[in-house]
Amino acid sequence: MERYGILITASILLGTLARVYTLRVDYRQYPSYPHAYVTHLTLGFIASALGGLALPALLEENYVAVTFLALAAQQFRDIRNIERQTLAEIEETELVPRGKAYIEGIAKLFESRNYLAMLTAFVTSLAIHYIALIPGIIIGIALILLLSPAMIGPRVRDIAVVEEAQIVFDGKNIGIDDIIMMNVGEDEGLKKWKEEGVGIVIKPKDDNARATLANIGQRQAILHDVATQMGIKLDVGIQQYTPLARLDINTGRVYMIIIPIEPDIPAIIEAINRVPVLESSQRKPLQSKAGRAAAD
Repeated sequence: MERYGILITASILLGTLARVYTLRVDYRQYPSYPHAYVTHLTLGFIASALGGLALPALLEENYVAVTFLALAAQQFRDIRNIERQTLAEIEETELVPRGKAYIEGIAKLFESRNYLAMLTAFVTSLAIHYIALIPGIIIGIALILLLSPAMIGPRVRDIAVVEEAQIVFDGKNIGIDDIIMMNVGEDEGLKKWKEEGVGIVIKPKDDNARATLANIGQRQAILHDVATQMGIKLDVGIQQYTPLARLDINTGRVYMIIIPIEPDIPAIIEAINRVPVLESSQRKPLQSKAGRAAAD
């Protein structure tokens, strides 16, 4: 194994770089800095070490060492559970919760990024061994740049058109078009909605998007992300200011109302456009024979 020193070192460094490249604190502030950073970077280093050591172990016919890859896979699944539990514990502190579907998506993402670090290290070690050091490093960097964007997944802008909508008031009822969003019993709350409320309509591009937007978890993720980025005039016990996203069951459109701290309509639309389409909410009825027949 000593003669593979450069190969192992380079592959571990590239694998760790892959984890660093995908580890960012964004508007969701998760992972937190610096404690969660240390945890995820350490696990990324371990994943890279396992990926970098796999090829030398096989070449040396040390098959027992390769079995540690299976053990590592189990450990990374445990990471998903840890992330899920952590986010679920702090969910009650959110004025606009993420929702279980969003939490599960984040947990899966953190697990998969460790596999990315492992794969990068393994491919880099293969390239270095069978080609040369510099081409191997180039291939490892190219793999990072290629796979990282692929792990992001689609956004709401890919499946729907987001536009401003006019909020309609009918007595104590607040609605958009023919959809009643809520009933506000207090005059003060109704005045607040009239003066500062913002209405949004999300129009699905096809029946696949319509089925995806009908998912409750997807709509909750949209509400959470918009409230996080634009701010929201809401506090504990003030239910009449709670943002809502309702589905028009006839058209598949989603109507949303919110009282943001920053009433910048283009920015709100951009925030919605950038919301990830959750893996658990994606539906593709048009890929089935029955779905295509119904669409026709």
